[in-house]
Amino acid sequence: MGSFSIWHWLIVLVVVLLLFGRGKIPELMGDMAKGIKSFKKGMSEEDEDAETAKTVEHQPDEPIKDAAKTSKKKAG
Repeated sequence: MGSFSIWHWLIVLVVVLLLFGRGKIPELMGDMAKGIKSFKKGMSEEDEDAETAKTVEHQPDEPIKDAAKTSKKKAG
């Protein structure tokens, strides 16, 4: 009852392969890797957004340059 022998691990491997199939396991691992990459990307984007919000200064609105042109069109 101490530890598992190589035969125990082989039987477990065969059962897992029968349950999930040979192609399903790499597919599951690929999906898990995509999830981890997506999580890391989301975390880095969140950090970048927080830093840009701190560094961006509020600038007053610039006057509209075409205001004179639009008033002439309305008057004419």
